[in-house]
This record gives sequence, structure tokens and C-alpha cells, in this order.
Amino acid sequence: MSQAQDRAAGWAAYYKQLRERPPRRTLLSALDRFGEPPGDALAIDLGCGDGRDIIAILHRGWSVVAVDAEPEALKQLMARGLPDADRITPIVARMEEVPLPLGVHLVNSSFAMPLCEPERFHDLWMRIVEALPAGGRFSGQWYGKRDSWLGRPGMTFLDRDEALGLLDGFEPEMFEEEESDGITPRGNAKHWHIFHIVARKR
Repeated sequence: MSQAQDRAAGWAAYYKQLRERPPRRTLLSALDRFGEPPGDALAIDLGCGDGRDIIAILHRGWSVVAVDAEPEALKQLMARGLPDADRITPIVARMEEVPLPLGVHLVNSSFAMPLCEPERFHDLWMRIVEALPAGGRFSGQWYGKRDSWLGRPGMTFLDRDEALGLLDGFEPEMFEEEESDGITPRGNAKHWHIFHIVARKR
């Protein structure tokens, strides 16, 4: 088996393990706050994985641009055979590099944005701010500085004031700070320090 095949098999096993997990509550909260979606409702899911959040986005009547750097993620997403799969635009790309579509009303990034180095994280966030219209929303998670992954290269960690500062110009509809000890999906012990965010652009 080649290195690429081995990598794909590893990701396939990872996604299979997570397959039945429900959509994140940050996303569901954002969708609930929109109520009936706009007529041209378009979301982008940055770091979508195999689509656990996309199921809910489609169910609410939205179209979605699904972005992930792992080809296996989008392969697994399209293999789900979702009834509204024609409303998915899959893009294999790093979230820092993908253009944000015009007309996007919702940017969702569940546990993915922290996997950017700080300069790219802040550049991506500025592009999200610019892309969202007034009334548009961001939903997702950022990592705090007491997270046990602090210090890993290529990742961004924020303290509470930094996180709130980035939401200047937004109405935070959910801003919950969580600290807990747990196990990652890969079976490793971890201390989580997470900000769960839903924010509406003013």
C-alpha cells in the first residue's frame, strides 16, 4: 500500500468512527436563529470532514460549499448519498486558501479554524468578516490558551479577551467557554479549552 493509500485508509477509518455523531450545537443554534432561510441561502463549511454538519445545513434548505483539505473527507461526504447532494459544492482545499463565495450568509467551521497558524488564522477571519453581509453568521469553535495542544506548530490559541476582540462588529449570540478533560476521537487523553461561538454580523 502506498503512503497516499495508507493515509486515505487512516482518514476513512477516522470518519467511519465519527459517522453517526450529530451536527454540532453551534451550527444548529445558528440555523435556528435564521429561521426560514433566505431565498438564496448559501453556507460554507470550512473543514467539513465527512459532513456531519452538512446534513443539517441541507435539511434546513440551504446550499453549501463543502471545503476540506483531505480528499477522503469529501469522498466520504459524497458517498453518504444524501438526497439533496445536488446542493453541495465540494472543494478540496485548505480553508486558508479557498476563496469565500459571494452571497454567503453562514460560515461554519466546527473545530477546524484552530488548525491554522496564527497569521493565516487572522487572515482567514478577516476574509470571513468581509464576506458576511449584515445579518450573516459565523458558527464554530476556537481554542483557548489552556488547551493541552498549546504549543503545537501550525495552530492558533486565543485567550478570552482576544476571542471577544475578534468579534467586534458582531453580536455574540453564543459565546461559551469550556474546559474539560476528555479523549480525542483517536483515543488520546486531552484537556480541552474551547470557545463555542455563534455570532451575527451587525
